[in-house]
Amino acid sequence: MMRLYLLPISTRRTLLYAQRLQQQPGTAAAASSTAGYVDRAVEVAARKWAQWESKESGWQRKVTEYGNHALRRIPYEEWGLKSVPPLSSHRRQIESTGQDKVQLVFPGGVIPSTKAGPLALKLATEREALHRKRLMWCVVAMPFTIPVGILPVVPNLPFFYLVYRSWSHWRAIQGGKHIQWLVQNNLLIDSPSPQLDGLYPEKPPQHDDSPDAPETVLLKQDDVPSFSKTLDMPVLSVELERAIWQVEKTVEGGSGKKAGEEKSGNGTKKDGKQA
Repeated sequence: MMRLYLLPISTRRTLLYAQRLQQQPGTAAAASSTAGYVDRAVEVAARKWAQWESKESGWQRKVTEYGNHALRRIPYEEWGLKSVPPLSSHRRQIESTGQDKVQLVFPGGVIPSTKAGPLALKLATEREALHRKRLMWCVVAMPFTIPVGILPVVPNLPFFYLVYRSWSHWRAIQGGKHIQWLVQNNLLIDSPSPQLDGLYPEKPPQHDDSPDAPETVLLKQDDVPSFSKTLDMPVLSVELERAIWQVEKTVEGGSGKKAGEEKSGNGTKKDGKQA
C-alpha cells in the first residue's frame, strides 16, 4: 500500500513522492517474499556506502564526497519516480480489486482538483523516453569499464556507477508505469489536503506548467522541516531539500539568462537610436 503526494516546488515544477504505508501481515509477507534481488543488492550497497562515509579520511571518504555531489545532481523527478514501487503481479492483483485505492494528496490551494490526476500522469510519462535512452547507454558503456577492474587497489567505480544509474533509470521507468496503470484504471483518489495548504504561503499562485507562464518558487529550504514533521515522513527531508535546490538553480539560471537577453536587446536598441 502507498500514498502519492504532489508537492509543488514552484508554480511550474512539482515533486511526486510515494509514501509506503504499513501493510497487513499477509500482504507484507507476500511482498517481502517477492522482493527483488536488485533491491536487496541496493540495500547492501547503501550500508557499504554508509561505512565509507563514516571514515575520517582516505580514498573511500573521497569517493563518497564526490559520489554524494553527483547524486545530488540526479534530477529530483527521477528520485520521485523511484519512490514508487514497481507494479508486481501481486500488487496489481490487490490494487485491481479497488479495495486499496491509492490516495493522491496535494495542496488544493496550489493545484486545482481537476488538474491533480493529469499532472500525476504527466510526471509519470514525460521523462520515460529519456530514461530508456540513458538506460541503454549505461548498459552499452559497461563493457568499456572492465579494464579499470584490473587495478588492484581501487574498485571498478565506473562500472558500479553505471550499474547504479541503470538500476535508477529502470526503477524510474517502472514507477512511472505503475502510476500510469493507476490512472488508466481509475485507482487514484484525489485528496486535497488542508494540512498541505497550511504549509504553503497564504494565497499562493496556482500551479501552471505552461512554457509562457511566469515561474515563482513556492518553497525554501527553511520549509523542509515543517513538511517532514507535519506529514510524519523524515525521509521526505532529503527529497525536498534536493528538489528545492535544483529548482532554485534552474529558476535563477533562467532569470539570469532572461535578464541578459533583455539587457542585450536594450543595448541594441540604444545603439540603433544613436546611429
